[in-house]
Amino acid sequence: MIIGLTGGIASGKSTVSHMLMELGFPIVDADVIARKVVEPNEEAFEKI
Repeated sequence: MIIGLTGGIASGKSTVSHMLMELGFPIVDADVIARKVVEPNEEAFEKI
């Protein structure tokens, strides 16, 4: 099963994500990934 969480700012996405994580669901946080790929010395950062 794949569940996608979407919503505006302060709509509870992080809260629901943390609740699902505590229940054992694997979480892929696109915000974390996006911040990682634009860190200095990363290929995407260099292209930006």
